Parts: sequence; C-alpha cells; structure tokens
Amino acid sequence: MKRGRLFILSGPAGAGKGTLRNILFGELDDLAYSVSHTTRKMRPGEAEGRDYHYVSRDEFGKMVKSNEFLEWAEVHGDCYGTAKSGVERVLGEGRDIVLEIDVDGCRQVKEIEPGAVMIFITAPSIDELENRLKGRGTETPEQMDVRLRDAAAEMKRAAEYDRVIVNDDVGRASRELVETIKSYRKAGRRCK
Repeated sequence: MKRGRLFILSGPAGAGKGTLRNILFGELDDLAYSVSHTTRKMRPGEAEGRDYHYVSRDEFGKMVKSNEFLEWAEVHGDCYGTAKSGVERVLGEGRDIVLEIDVDGCRQVKEIEPGAVMIFITAPSIDELENRLKGRGTETPEQMDVRLRDAAAEMKRAAEYDRVIVNDDVGRASRELVETIKSYRKAGRRCK
C-alpha cells in the first residue's frame, strides 16, 4: 500500500490556520487531522480531543521522555506536541494527514518526514494579525506582545516553506489551500 502524505499548516497566531483547515476538511475527503497535545488551558468553545488533547505539564514531560512525539515545542509559554503513533497509523493506511503546528515543529517534522508538504499561512501584515488577536479576545496584553513578537520572527521564515498563502480573504485563501492539496495529490508530487 502506498504511504500517505503529510501536509503541515504553519504560521503565526491570528493568521487563520484553524479557519482555513476547517474549510479544507469540508472540501476534501479522505484527509485526517492530527490533534496535538498541549499544556495550554482550554479556551471557551474548545473541546477535548477535537481541538487539542489537554494534558498537564507533568504528563507532557513524561511523553517527551518516552519519545512519544513526532515534534514538540514550547510556544508562548505552553507546550505543544504531535504524537507519533496517530500520524504513523494514518500514513501507513495510505491516507493523507494534516498537522497544524508552529514553525519550529514544522522544521522538526521535515527532518523526519522529508516528503512533508509545508504550507505557511499568514495575514497580510503584523497590524492585521494584531487586529485579529484583539478580536479573538483570548490573550492578555502580555500574551499579545509575546505573540506579535513571535509572529514577526515567524513571518521571516516563510521562504523555507513549499507554499505561502496570504489569508487576506478567507474565501480566496481557502480555495488556494484546497487547490494546493489537490495539486500535490494529483501529481503525486513530493516537496523539496
């Protein structure tokens, strides 16, 4: 059986990765999503197992020591990680899988899975990212400062990706994401 392909969505907080991912899954069949583990507290409207697997720092640390993560990082003061077992199972079944992870995690995965397709999602500007983060109302002013500082650094790394999608219009950006996935599937293309 042919191994599935791994697609990585990455980019700064507030870029709209989750929104575009949700639209992508409404448009394409036979695509799995890897739900990450996090030590971050659950936000209103989120659900265990759908948005993240919420774990304590202790539990997360044990998973790191047991080498259970494909990638993991501390981002904005919280830990996030992608469990190897679920990703390997889906790829082994010949199905494609999508990870939504930070830029450092993306680099870690690319080293392990060189055929992974890296897609960078960004807003048109830092000012727009700030407006989106303020609109979410989920960050304190201190968290906002950290996220914006990190976003500026992350945006400088966009050239490392196979595809960059500027989310200046959700409809257009989601079509571009869907077409990107379709083109890799149709051509059987592997990335860099």
